Amino acid sequence: MFSTIRPKTRLVGPVLVPVLLSVGLVLCVGAADRPDETELQVGFARVKITPEAPIRMAGYASRNKPSEGVLADLYAKAMAIADGRGERAVLITADVIGFNAAVADAICGRIMEKTTLQRRQILLNASHTHTGPVIGLPGATSYGLEGEAAARVHRYGLKLAGQLADLAVAALADLRPSKVSWGVGWADFVMNRREFTDRGVRLGFNPRGYVDRSVPVMRVDSPDGKLRGLMFGCACHNTTLTGKHYQLSADYAGFAQAYIEERLPGVQAMFMAGCGGSANPHPRGTVEAVEQHGRSLGAEVCRVAAEALSPVRGPLRVELKLVDLPLAPVPPREQLEEMIEGPSYIAFNARKMLAALDKNESLPTEYAAPFAVWQFGGDLTLVALPGEVVNEYVPLLESVLGHRKLWIAAYANDCFGYLPTARVLAEGGYETRCLYTATGFFAPEVEGVVLAEVRQMAEKVGRSLLD
Repeated sequence: MFSTIRPKTRLVGPVLVPVLLSVGLVLCVGAADRPDETELQVGFARVKITPEAPIRMAGYASRNKPSEGVLADLYAKAMAIADGRGERAVLITADVIGFNAAVADAICGRIMEKTTLQRRQILLNASHTHTGPVIGLPGATSYGLEGEAAARVHRYGLKLAGQLADLAVAALADLRPSKVSWGVGWADFVMNRREFTDRGVRLGFNPRGYVDRSVPVMRVDSPDGKLRGLMFGCACHNTTLTGKHYQLSADYAGFAQAYIEERLPGVQAMFMAGCGGSANPHPRGTVEAVEQHGRSLGAEVCRVAAEALSPVRGPLRVELKLVDLPLAPVPPREQLEEMIEGPSYIAFNARKMLAALDKNESLPTEYAAPFAVWQFGGDLTLVALPGEVVNEYVPLLESVLGHRKLWIAAYANDCFGYLPTARVLAEGGYETRCLYTATGFFAPEVEGVVLAEVRQMAEKVGRSLLD
C-alpha cells in the first residue's frame, strides 16, 4: 500500500502542545476535589468520511478503475476516556483499509496540535475494509497511482487527517461520567483462509484451521443507565466483497454498526478490528452475504449488551512503544531472482530487495512497529497490535498474559503488512509476504519478540498475569 519507513523516535514520546481551553479540559484539580480514581468519563463523536467523488479503492490489486457509487457510507468514530486521576486517552476507529506509519504520524500530529494529548494517549484502529479508498499522503501512496488519481487520494488523506483531529477534540469535549462494562460473544462466519494443498498453502477455505471467533463488547451507559455507546470487535478480514465490487462500503463491519444503531437509536456503535490476518468471512462474494454477516454480528453484539456484563473501571493506564521486529537476512541474489518467478506476493518484496541491491543501498534488519496496551484498573487489558496480525497470535498471547479480562486488537496505529507467527512463516502462504510498506520479510524470531514485549508492557501498566 505505502512505501515509507518511520524513524523510531517519531511522535511516540511526550510532546508539549498548547492547551485549548475550548475543549473544556480540567487544568488543575485539588486533591480534596479529585473524584475516585476508578471513576471513568467517556465521550463520543463521529463523522462521515465517504469520499465525495470517485476514488481509487484499496485492498485488491486487480482493480483498475475508480469507485462507482456508494453501497454504504463510511464513518470515523471516536471514544474519549478519562479516569479520576486525570489520565485521558482517545480511540479512533475508521472504515478504511489502514493507516501506514506516515499517515498515522500525520493524523496523530494534528490531534496533538489541537489537544493536550501525548502520542501514547492516541489509538488509531482501521476496520481494514477492502471496499474503501486508498489512504495516502504525498510521498506515502502506492498502488502505482500517478497524476490525478494520486492527487485525489492525497486530497482525501489530508481532509481525513483534519476530520480525525476534529473528531478527537469533539470526543474530549463530550466527556461525562459513565458506567462501563464488557462481555464476549461469538461470530459464526469467521473462517480460516489458509488452505493446505499439494502446491502449498493458498488463500482459500480451511474449516479445520484455527480462528478467533470471539466478539468482545464494551458497553457505555450514563449514570442513570441510559445506553450511550457500544464498542465491539471481530478477528476477521473485512473482505466479504471482492475485487469485482466497485461500490464503497465498510463491508460487514459497517453493516454491523448500522444494524446496531438502527435498533438502538442514539447509540454510537464502534468496530475495532481483531487479529484477523489469516481469516476471511464465509461465505463471501455477494452483497447479500455482506448484509447477512453484518446482521449476524450486529445481533450478537446487541445480545451480549443486553446480558449481565462485567464492570470496567479505572484507573486507566495507557502505554505505547515502538518495538523493533526482526527481519530475516537478505537472501542471496540468486534466490531473490528465483523468488521473482514465484507467487506475486513474494515477488513483490523480492523485486524491492533486488532494486535496493542494484543501487548499493543497505536493507533494514528490523522494523519499528507501535505496540499499545491500555489497562482499566484490574478489570480489562486492551492489547492493540499493528499490522495484519494472524489469528494464531491470540492463543499465544493468552499463554503469556492469561486468558481472562483480555481484549486483543490489531490493525492499530500502523498497517505495515502481515505479522506472522513462526509456524505460519514455516508453512508458507500469503500471510508470509510480511512487509508491504517497507522492504523485507520477518524472521521467525519475531514471534518471541512480540510475546515478550507485550508481556512486559502489560506488566508495566499493572495487569495481573494470573488473570
